Amino acid sequence: MARYTGAVCRLCRREGMKLFLKGTKCTSDKCPIEKRNFAPGQHGRDRKAKIVGYGLQLREKQKARRIYFALEGQFRDYYEKAARTPGVTGELLLQQLELRLDNVTFRLGFASSRRQARQLVRHGHVEVNGRKVNIPSYQVGVGDEIKIRPNSEKLTVVESSREFASHNPSPSWLSIEPNSLSGKVLALPKRDDINLPVNEQLIVELYSK
Repeated sequence: MARYTGAVCRLCRREGMKLFLKGTKCTSDKCPIEKRNFAPGQHGRDRKAKIVGYGLQLREKQKARRIYFALEGQFRDYYEKAARTPGVTGELLLQQLELRLDNVTFRLGFASSRRQARQLVRHGHVEVNGRKVNIPSYQVGVGDEIKIRPNSEKLTVVESSREFASHNPSPSWLSIEPNSLSGKVLALPKRDDINLPVNEQLIVELYSK
């Protein structure tokens, strides 16, 4: 399965902001963007050009893709589905991204980053409605129960993530049972529930051309 295998901290530096792709490292002094707040590469320090128009729209799209670890073709599919659905296209796009199983696993506090949550799902440590699902992009729906499988509850990454999640507020559209390492989707996430530095309208403008 195709996936990004490079250094994720380079992605944050390319966008010029923290995308919080590595969990606890992003909030520590070890975060590379704290020391090298410029684009990666040989000419990273010299990239001072002001980004406008198409470049601004492209950067917003890339930022959203990288936050959720979605591939280009996959991301376009999300947009096209959102465009066909009645409602605000940009909000529907973000809603689909939020309902990815790897993102919901992260939001429930079972992993300290979306990348770590993706790994948990791929390795078969997560189940949906009592059935193992190992597809990170699997779309969960209202009423679905997401749970760490019993044999995986003692994993070191899960234990450490519970401590990390205890200091972060849980989304209102999810109910969480930390003792049983399970959660349930109570409602579809609204735009106010998605606290991310993404201007989805610019993404819609990019794909509408």
